[in-house]
Amino acid sequence: MASLTKVSGTTQPVFALDVANGSIAGTANIAAQGPVQLAGPKLDFFSLVANTALTTTTGAVGNVNGFINSSLQGIQQVSTVAMYQVGPLASANLLNVAIYPSGAYATTAAFLAAANVAFTGYQWNSCAANAAFTIMPALAAA
Repeated sequence: MASLTKVSGTTQPVFALDVANGSIAGTANIAAQGPVQLAGPKLDFFSLVANTALTTTTGAVGNVNGFINSSLQGIQQVSTVAMYQVGPLASANLLNVAIYPSGAYATTAAFLAAANVAFTGYQWNSCAANAAFTIMPALAAA
């Protein structure tokens, strides 16, 4: 079996979005830093329920300055959105959001307040810490 001898590198994570500690010794994360999460930082998950369906074709919801984008910008005042998804068609008034850093919003009420931007005809009625993301049907069949 072919192999390559490694001549450089460490066990440092590829990137760490939630730590700004600069370059550290190659053995530091083994000795002191604990596990390495190569996929990125720990995420907090929230679900928002809108007062109406988010699948409208008027453009007021999904456009650049639409309701969803405005809400995501409100959320990102103190956190970063890692991913989001409008609920499955049966729950077209649901927005699932994953953010980091973990703990940026201490309560679901604080998250709801940040997401509830002034937008004619739309508002978030409730929030829970229970977001569930779904796989796209085309990927699930592959």
